[in-house]
Amino acid sequence: MYLYAYKNTKFFMLYEGVLTKMQTESGSPIQYFLVFENSFLNMNQLLDKEIEINFQGFQCLNCGKNKKIFRMGYCYDCFNAIPQAGDWIMKPELSTAHLDIEDRDLEYEKRVQLQPHIVYLASSSDVKVGVTRKTQVPTRWIDQGATQAVPIVEVPNRYLAGVAEVALKDHMGDKINWKRMLLNHVDKFDLLAKRDEVRELLPEEVKQYFDATDSTVYDLDYPVVEYPVKVKSLNLLTTPAYQGKLKGIKGQYLIFADGTVFNVRSSEGYVVQINV
Repeated sequence: MYLYAYKNTKFFMLYEGVLTKMQTESGSPIQYFLVFENSFLNMNQLLDKEIEINFQGFQCLNCGKNKKIFRMGYCYDCFNAIPQAGDWIMKPELSTAHLDIEDRDLEYEKRVQLQPHIVYLASSSDVKVGVTRKTQVPTRWIDQGATQAVPIVEVPNRYLAGVAEVALKDHMGDKINWKRMLLNHVDKFDLLAKRDEVRELLPEEVKQYFDATDSTVYDLDYPVVEYPVKVKSLNLLTTPAYQGKLKGIKGQYLIFADGTVFNVRSSEGYVVQINV
């Protein structure tokens, strides 16, 4: 919901709702949206404007209860029960739906695991390897703040993507240095050349999916007016009220003029009031 308010002789708008990761639209620059139940904010339109964020409480994205968020926007009980938070989410190599073996909910797991997945290289700070469903291209790379990305292979299920990622992780990272990403300390890489280098590192059951003719490189342009010199992370549990001038959006982070950065995705399930 949103309301008009009056403060210090100025009108401003109040948006209140449960945080979920910002929705995005590809473009130059990428468009970002904070979506609440009955309203939304185009965050690009707030660049160089003051924003106030106030923490109001919790609402689990699964059960909807006012219970402290444990991880991924879920309370502890839901995180340990629902299929959307199974171990195979973070570790694709643990997927078992292709064997008709259930983890928490076989119907859900088949729907998500048994579809085309992309193993990719992305440049967010250093070169990293990762896995995403084909339907999440390029959203996954945007959420990670990648400036460039290239697919390595497209495989028919999540398990094969996972074993390929595990093999490549022995030779390169699979994590993002979020500070370097937000400071825009990103080295230049020839991702196509790197992709060709790692071809022989793929497991035998995955090599057949490598397409040497694919030379697609995804370039991603973020709405950042000014990158910070130093960054400090905003935690709403320790700082329940914050106000600052928005200078950029990258990955799932809001970047403010004083170097404060706010990871929207890591705050999913938090109820907030945003004044603009």
